Amino acid sequence: MDKIASQPTLSERADALEDRMIAELNINIAKSVLFMSGERDPTKIGNASAGQKPGTYWLQSDDPRLPKMPKKPTLFDFFKYRFASANHVLQSARLALKAGHDEKIVIACLLHDIANAGFIRSDHGYWGAQLVEPYVDEEVSWAIRAHQALRFFPDESVGYSYPEQYIRLFGPDFKPEPYIEQAYRKARDHKWYMTARLITVNDIYSFDPDVVVRLEDFTDIIGRNFKQPDDGLGFDDSPCAHMWRTIIWPTRFL
Repeated sequence: MDKIASQPTLSERADALEDRMIAELNINIAKSVLFMSGERDPTKIGNASAGQKPGTYWLQSDDPRLPKMPKKPTLFDFFKYRFASANHVLQSARLALKAGHDEKIVIACLLHDIANAGFIRSDHGYWGAQLVEPYVDEEVSWAIRAHQALRFFPDESVGYSYPEQYIRLFGPDFKPEPYIEQAYRKARDHKWYMTARLITVNDIYSFDPDVVVRLEDFTDIIGRNFKQPDDGLGFDDSPCAHMWRTIIWPTRFL
């Protein structure tokens, strides 16, 4: 009996679709080594420019598969054109607002997971804090960084328990890495501990599809608490401008 040919995996189908799209565009679009790592051993990844076909070029500007960003992009533009679903952070910010928290808490809740939504998941609290550090109060960026560690540790005094979702996601025996435990202990004694803790309190670990929150509901709070650069995010020569540019042009060759 003939063997039935195995069906291509989802990843293989996605790669095939991308190959067809690239062929139609007559351009070569590179993938970051970071985002191939895991699926492939990065030490075995060859020269990205090898095998370039005559008449094609490597993408160095806008990826035609993505919406074009304005010349001076704002935080709203990134939410609209580059970030994945914002339901989670919008609902978190709404909870903080309804609870009557200070605007620093509200903006921290709104921004605490933007690294997940638009940049990278691993160590997202640290990356998220770096993304917003030049544009928000120091207390806000510190809290965003610290929430990554605090979310793994309960604080019953404010009604925060270890999320049941984490048991489903990571298993009942999961323990954070030692650096996370160290960060937690350090944050626990910090003057802004409660700011970061309130991010976890107003965090939600299952999305409510029946709650619709608009980013526009926070226009005034963002205006008062996020210093939008005149030249646009990514073009203001800040220490993190390159990170915003990477989000704008995620497949640029160099």
